[in-house]
Amino acid sequence: MTEIGFHFNLPDKANYACRLVRKAVSARGLRVVVVGEPQMLEAVDAALWQLSPCDFIAHCRGDAQPHLVARSPVILSAEGADAAALPHREMLVNLGPAVPVGFERFERLVDIVSNEADDRQIGRSRWRHYADRGYSIQPHDFARSAS
Repeated sequence: MTEIGFHFNLPDKANYACRLVRKAVSARGLRVVVVGEPQMLEAVDAALWQLSPCDFIAHCRGDAQPHLVARSPVILSAEGADAAALPHREMLVNLGPAVPVGFERFERLVDIVSNEADDRQIGRSRWRHYADRGYSIQPHDFARSAS
């Protein structure tokens, strides 16, 4: 069963996702799919390019050439696309408002929620979705860790 981490009360989802992806790939050797709306994926893409040359993480879009998708440790995929259709299965990072299509085929899902009221409300809906289906959820409240 997919392990679900719920990271919430974050002031900057894109920068947090970038740090999370860098740690997952560099320290743990994981292959990661990041799903979200186009503007959020643009922000993550830009943040990944801002890393120092020593910390750079190769990444591509989910609709890139198949050989690039297969070789990239990080794939940025549009929300609504079936993430399970991509070659990676280790870690899925959700930055979008919807439950990611095919999330149950991944070993781990990290659902990221900002500290904005609308995003928190939508995040609660996703939490209920996972909980209602019997998933164990590991919460990480960044409002508490910041104080």
